[in-house]
Amino acid sequence: MAKQTAFLHDELCLWHTTGEHALVMPVGGWIQPPASGGHAESPESKRRFKTLMDVSGLTAKLDYRSADPATEEDLLRAHTATYVQQFKAASDARGGELGLFAPFGKGGYEIACLSAGLAKQAVADVLNGRNQNAYALSRPPGHHCLPDQSMGFCLLANIPIAIEAAKVAHGVERVAVVDWDVHHGNGTQAIYYHRSDVLTISLHQEGVFPPHSGTMTERGEGDGHGYNVNINLLAGSGQDIYLYALRRIVVPVLQNYKPDLIVIASGLDANLYDPLARMQLNSESYRLMTRVMMEVAEELCSGRLVMVHEGGYSEAYVPFCGLATVEELAQERTEVEDTFPAPADNERFISFHKQILDEMAEVLQV
Repeated sequence: MAKQTAFLHDELCLWHTTGEHALVMPVGGWIQPPASGGHAESPESKRRFKTLMDVSGLTAKLDYRSADPATEEDLLRAHTATYVQQFKAASDARGGELGLFAPFGKGGYEIACLSAGLAKQAVADVLNGRNQNAYALSRPPGHHCLPDQSMGFCLLANIPIAIEAAKVAHGVERVAVVDWDVHHGNGTQAIYYHRSDVLTISLHQEGVFPPHSGTMTERGEGDGHGYNVNINLLAGSGQDIYLYALRRIVVPVLQNYKPDLIVIASGLDANLYDPLARMQLNSESYRLMTRVMMEVAEELCSGRLVMVHEGGYSEAYVPFCGLATVEELAQERTEVEDTFPAPADNERFISFHKQILDEMAEVLQV
């Protein structure tokens, strides 16, 4: 009997290097470089996520495997030929940077293609019935990457590459992308901004990255008008706010759209301990959010749900958030306990923020 949940990953993805760039803190003068090398997008949060799954026994209960890299043909459905050529040439030489905050080392092109290939295979195997749902632990991430420029640690648009390949191979017509990474999914938005066959929804901390990106007024253009939704959340938002946003806005928007497949851009960087954000989710929050998305997927598209890893930079805490997410997907519980202190509720803030979300829902007419 096939296992319900696929988990796609490859050790080589953890060998992607971001080069000698400091981002966690400024380095120089009296400031010493941190042990991680100074870049937030180190492999450790992902490696520790996978290792916790292994030692807890969860990996053995999943359909765990790697995948073939995405091909150049796959890439060209989401990216310009000029960008793909420049990326390959720089990768073959010594690496470099072709955008904003997205450095890479020699061989980065091949690893990015593998990362996109994991997402592509996860989508394919949910659509062909091998698995009910899937999680792709892809690295480097993808949701900031534009058609012609890398950005924010992202070198290829993993989710759009996977979706476009599925449209060719499986004929899937309507796909919804729900991005709960703490940063705005501007790359995915840009690729689908003029199209109605892919609905894009991004929940993100207001004004973090990219600056001035992801406002409610960005609704899509032309055929895509009304098929792009941005939900700006105030710094300090926690479980109650995220769950309310999902149930009050995201689920009704999905119900109106009726997708054939739901893909989650699974950033785990809205957790309380993340160094690049100021949100207050914990591992149980991700479990509950995953449950909501599984329920709406069951209602709308026979449970077809794929999660593709994006951000998450706390090496200590991301593993617990990731484990809880995959446990919920697989309907399995391990003996792992999250002993980190949970954030305290602020009822006045929660009430105030729910009013803002209600106003957003009225604007969106859901």
